[in-house]
Amino acid sequence: MSEAAPHFLYEDDPALPGWKRWTLNDPSRFNAFLGPLWVRMEEGHARVRMVPERQHSNLGDNVHGGALLGFMDVALFAAARAHGVLEVGPAVTLDLSVQFMGAGSLDAPIEAEVELLRETGRLIFLRGLIVQGEARIASFSGTVRKFTKR
Repeated sequence: MSEAAPHFLYEDDPALPGWKRWTLNDPSRFNAFLGPLWVRMEEGHARVRMVPERQHSNLGDNVHGGALLGFMDVALFAAARAHGVLEVGPAVTLDLSVQFMGAGSLDAPIEAEVELLRETGRLIFLRGLIVQGEARIASFSGTVRKFTKR
C-alpha cells in the first residue's frame, strides 16, 4: 500500500442505511481483529458498532474485557472522525478510563455511544457508554492527542 493510500475506508454501507462502514485497509494491524465497524451520528453523539465473534470471547462465552477495551479505544477515533474533529491519520490515545458494569454476549452487536466533550488545538476529550440492546456494559472516557502537521 502506498503512503498516499488512506489507512481506513470510511464509506456509506448500503446494507445499513445511515451508517458508514469503517474498515482498516491493512488486515495485519490490530484494529482488523475487531472486524469492520459501523459509525453514525445520532442526536449529538456518535454511535460506533461492532459485531462480536467467537474470537472476541472469553472462557465464559461472553465478550472478553480486552476485546471491549480495544473496541473502546478504536471507538474514540471513529467517533472523533464522525464528530468532524479528527481526520484519518496519526493520533494517539493519551488515556482511557473504564468502568465495567456487565457482560457482553456474542449474539448481538455492541455499540459505543460517544459524546464529544471538548476539542483543543491538540486534544480531543470524549466519553461514552458501551451498550448491547438495552443492557449497559461499560462506561468510559478518553483523551486523544492529534499530531500537528509539519
